[in-house]
Amino acid sequence: MNPGHYTNQDKEQMAGKKKILFSVVIPAHNEQECIISTLDSLVNTLNKQKFKCEIIVVADHCTDNTEKLVANFAKKHKRIRLLANNSIPGFGMAVRAGLDAYLGDAVAIFMADASDSPEDLIRYFKLIEDGEECVFGSRFMRGAFVVDYPLHKLVLNRIVNYAVALLFGIRTNDTTNAFKCYRREVIDGCRPLISPHFNLTVELPLKAVVRGFRYKVVPISWRNRSKGVSKLKLKEMGSRYLFIIIYCLLEKWMVRKDYKRETK
Repeated sequence: MNPGHYTNQDKEQMAGKKKILFSVVIPAHNEQECIISTLDSLVNTLNKQKFKCEIIVVADHCTDNTEKLVANFAKKHKRIRLLANNSIPGFGMAVRAGLDAYLGDAVAIFMADASDSPEDLIRYFKLIEDGEECVFGSRFMRGAFVVDYPLHKLVLNRIVNYAVALLFGIRTNDTTNAFKCYRREVIDGCRPLISPHFNLTVELPLKAVVRGFRYKVVPISWRNRSKGVSKLKLKEMGSRYLFIIIYCLLEKWMVRKDYKRETK
């Protein structure tokens, strides 16, 4: 073969490089009003890139047409996989079902309500390709762009996240944001996962940091949902967030050496 005719794939194989397969896990509970527009935007953005990627939509005990809509969409787009959360209902259980089934070398958690940006997801993938182990998006740092964040949630968010950053000595100020990306070895290194609800968004990054994985924090854009109803109930989640923060703190302070990965 003429070296000038080698494809990029040929060159990668000759250089001993492995093309990374990315997975995107989207938990969805009764999102019939926005799931297709979210998937359409995500697929269109990914199709413009050269990433190998699968998209897993996890139906979390839906009582509307979410599953039917996704199943029909998946017939036209081979990237899409539809799974069901067969355990108890809950955001965390749906994400965990996706994390038990994804095939990629790295995985991102993406919201079904279109609050996350597909362009930011591409940035995550590029950073993972460059060697980062985790990428944490922040909605509250220089360069971030936030639209229509409810004031009462914003105030509580800032208090909780600054407290978490102080307690754990971490560089991110948006730990509670679900939209993050992890290499497979990070997910495996954070098991067992115990959060059944939105507190999983805190458990994953805190365990990753406590257990010694590298992470990069980048500004992202975020828009409040324009359709459907938010599933996050602050009054119900307060004690669950507090529990998982204390759980991770106890690991950090008392038994970190039992779980922290060995580094060369």
